[in-house]
Amino acid sequence: MPASTLKSSIKRDSPDFQKNSRRIIELLTEIKNQDEQIRQGGGPKAIESQHKKGRLTARERIAKLIDPGTYFFELGTFAAFEMYEEWGGAPSAGTITGLARVCGRLMMLIVNDATVKAGAFFPMTAKKVIRAQNIAIENKLPTIYLVDSAGIFLPLQEDVFPDTDDFGRVFRNNAVMSAMGIPQLTAIMGMCVAGGAYLPVMCDHILMTEGSGLFLAGPALVQAAIGQKSSAEELGGAKMHSQVSGTVDFREPDDDACLARIRALVDKMGAPDPPIFSHTKSRDPLFPSEEIYGIFSQDAGKQYDMRDLIARVVDASEFEEYRAEYGETLLCGYARIGGWAVGIVANQKKHVHTTAPGSDQKRLEFGGVIYTESAEKAARFILDCNQNRIPLIFLHDVNGFMVGKDAEWSGIIRAGAKMVNAVANSVVPKISVICGGSFGAGNYAMCGKAYDPRFVFAWPTARYAVMSGDSAAGTLVELKLKQLEREGKKVDEKAKKELFESVRATYEHQTDPRYAAARLWVDAIIDPARTRDVLIWALEAASLNADLADFKTGVLQT
Repeated sequence: MPASTLKSSIKRDSPDFQKNSRRIIELLTEIKNQDEQIRQGGGPKAIESQHKKGRLTARERIAKLIDPGTYFFELGTFAAFEMYEEWGGAPSAGTITGLARVCGRLMMLIVNDATVKAGAFFPMTAKKVIRAQNIAIENKLPTIYLVDSAGIFLPLQEDVFPDTDDFGRVFRNNAVMSAMGIPQLTAIMGMCVAGGAYLPVMCDHILMTEGSGLFLAGPALVQAAIGQKSSAEELGGAKMHSQVSGTVDFREPDDDACLARIRALVDKMGAPDPPIFSHTKSRDPLFPSEEIYGIFSQDAGKQYDMRDLIARVVDASEFEEYRAEYGETLLCGYARIGGWAVGIVANQKKHVHTTAPGSDQKRLEFGGVIYTESAEKAARFILDCNQNRIPLIFLHDVNGFMVGKDAEWSGIIRAGAKMVNAVANSVVPKISVICGGSFGAGNYAMCGKAYDPRFVFAWPTARYAVMSGDSAAGTLVELKLKQLEREGKKVDEKAKKELFESVRATYEHQTDPRYAAARLWVDAIIDPARTRDVLIWALEAASLNADLADFKTGVLQT
């Protein structure tokens, strides 16, 4: 049968298209400006200080390490955004993580930024490193650590040290990755002290540059603890560790030599296992990706056809839609992205005129809402993708599940549980892209962060919360007014409006994708026009893990 090629009749000169484009471009510009500021790290003085030590900055090291002419796909850029301001902030949580090609191999890079508080670990720093390691574990990505860190940021040690997603988990992951056969290389290119000293020693290869330090306790702490006086070089310098302790595999004179040695070692690594997912030659979509700006609408009351977005992401704009006439507020179908076969589950934002099940009555189904039929369709589709080893892509713009008597009588809870079960137990790679809203249980059913997607990406237009801003503000204000009434206080209309706007502003700030990215709820805020490129990166990473567990769902509600 011929492939189903999506058609598109977008009018680029329509007022709505132009308005949508302007709004997204304005958002993108704001975010890109903030991104550029974050990339300055600790600022010009801190960069100058790093250079005076004869060391490159973190970003300069990355640029020299990766293959010439290739792109570093950074993850977690907005980590700790607008956090720790009482300590002067921690741009990008003082560490840089992302995917890159080194000698043709796809790798995870984890690089301390010594221009930010000497590379010290804030609470979000530990969580960011752990997130990068978890991505490496899930996708069997070889990992390179470039270490230049003063250790834990002591004023916040209680939030960095003890828990399962804190500092100690980093070394636990080193051990787990090693046991899994995931290659790890560490280069000590500055300070590596206290508990952090365990990280390099638990990796396959350890490199160290002259002038760096590797010790459990620095000279001052050693003297205070046991009265012993020694220089940093005697205690834990590169020469001592290469000639005396035997801890270091390669002693390098400077950053350039160290990075060259890393590339030489990566060049000789064994080949990865062949992928188990279907892959063919990539074909470009039939329509320009930039048109996504004008198609997508942030307005809750506006409709758009998600197929128009899919047509600008998938190979040759071909989409084999599954049960196209059933449960139409969720689109399910098969496609290829960058040659990789995928199953797509996407919220349809067009309203649908349909017939109520079990009757001949016509009804209107609202776009962006999951109904009983759409949940059941998606659950079955996800089962099929697992049966056939097809990675899943979730495109979010969801208000949640349908409510009300008709929905309850149709078994919406049962159908929703079935979909959530299928998502939760899915063993093929899952990748989520939050395009617009991702609210309430809709977020769960569409593979939100709690459901272990390999990657979570967000557009600048994403909104991530238990409910939309207006709904939440109305609910919270109503609760506040009832509390004031119980206390015998009266509130006039002006005060009510001010209270509503104040609550709404706070809530809207918390639903912004930058707020989510600061807390690592999303891995990256991406340009909508680059969605296809980003998904290709993610699918290539996912293809490196050829091991899939047996697919089991347990009890499915029927």
